[in-house]
Amino acid sequence: MNKRLMQRCLLCIAAALLAGCVTRTQQLGGDPTTGTKQVTDLRNRARIHTELGAKYFQRGQDAVALQELKEAIKADSDYAPAYSMFGVVYMDLRENGLAQENFRRALRLTPDDSEINNNYGWFLCQTGAPKESIPYFMHAVKNPLYETPQRAYLNAGLCSAQMKELTQADDYFQRALRIDPNMPQALLNLALLRFDAAKFGEARVLVGRYNRVVEPTAESLWLALRTERKLGDRGAEASLAAQLRRNFSASREYQDFLKGNFE
Repeated sequence: MNKRLMQRCLLCIAAALLAGCVTRTQQLGGDPTTGTKQVTDLRNRARIHTELGAKYFQRGQDAVALQELKEAIKADSDYAPAYSMFGVVYMDLRENGLAQENFRRALRLTPDDSEINNNYGWFLCQTGAPKESIPYFMHAVKNPLYETPQRAYLNAGLCSAQMKELTQADDYFQRALRIDPNMPQALLNLALLRFDAAKFGEARVLVGRYNRVVEPTAESLWLALRTERKLGDRGAEASLAAQLRRNFSASREYQDFLKGNFE
């Protein structure tokens, strides 16, 4: 998965994480007009600064994002989503030691939080520990209140594929699609697995769905073209070649087409 797609994925995770946090008012007593109100205000400040940090990160302003997250921690040092977002930003900056430190801090504060488990699992997968990532994805999906378990299944599939555990990857992509039948990356990656397994009819259906759900990419058009070539549909192959030439003439996929590198 390319860097920008990784960022989008992690941003979605971080944004969803903000919605389900438990405030410290549930843990602390005191006068409801003084201490409890103060704790709630601090938590709200931490949440707002974390949301701002995520927005600045999305714009590519990592330095400003980090400053907002520091303000979040200053307001509430126990606000787990801020540490998780710190991990996302440091991961983007390739500061893996700091990223891991912050992800682990977030998990110590809320060890059963599905989004944070998914975040940390993805970090492990992208930093050379895909095998260690799977338990975190599986822990994430155990929570029946987790609103987007398909993300964790998708990530588990991607990391399994990275380890060449293709049967397991296929299963995880299917689980993601049972929850969200039109999840683009699950469709495309499952189509790739089916193509490599010479299940060309199934690959055709999956990559066709992908190309209808989202704007086709060079990768998806190339996979569809090669699938139609395997199935012997020269008309469909020619149509896909025309789309590839028209929209992605500078792509590696189109260069492979010109060279006849279909495998």
